[in-house]
Amino acid sequence: MNAISRPFGPKPFDNLVRTRLQAWPQHPPGAPFPGRWLRGRPGNDITSQPYLKLPGSRNMRTIPDGLWLCFGPNPDDPYVDILCIEACSTTQNMFDKRARFAPSTCSLQVCCPLPWLFNDTEDQPVDGFPPGTPRWRIVGLHKHEPTQALILPVRDLRVIYGLRGKNYEGFARHQVAHGHEFFCPMEALTAQDGHENPALRSLIARASVSAAFMHHA
Repeated sequence: MNAISRPFGPKPFDNLVRTRLQAWPQHPPGAPFPGRWLRGRPGNDITSQPYLKLPGSRNMRTIPDGLWLCFGPNPDDPYVDILCIEACSTTQNMFDKRARFAPSTCSLQVCCPLPWLFNDTEDQPVDGFPPGTPRWRIVGLHKHEPTQALILPVRDLRVIYGLRGKNYEGFARHQVAHGHEFFCPMEALTAQDGHENPALRSLIARASVSAAFMHHA
């Protein structure tokens, strides 16, 4: 029996979700998601994972439970699209996290620390790159080895919130999600191999930027 299969309280839930997300692939499950993706969080390099921030800020950081990054293809016009996953143990916790991602007149940035760029993808293949390839080569925005952190503006943001039991049911019944928001039961995130769940994959697919467009049959 898994000793952490029935966590109680905020911290065990957060820790279990991060453990499960670390088994998810580098590309968000539930295609279509065009572009070159990397999982920024969670990862093995605990002290040097990507995070979100406002321009000019050094201390105020947003650190999602899960963070996937899709890097723009043009080094002359760099940007990143992001998919975040947040485990919300209480309703208040959900509202606090929603506030961090609310539309704003300020620009949001992603900072990819230098050690993270030089580390590999933990034996997970990415777009044909062999295991052991440093992330900066996969990102494709550097002509030479980087010497500092990569800071990019966020072009598009999507967030999936996991809510516990009655919190999820109540929110789904009485609230309206914003355009960048998606919601699922917490159990979908804490389940073993949750990224293979067809319902969750379908939800993530609807969070794709391409989902807003009609596709030819």
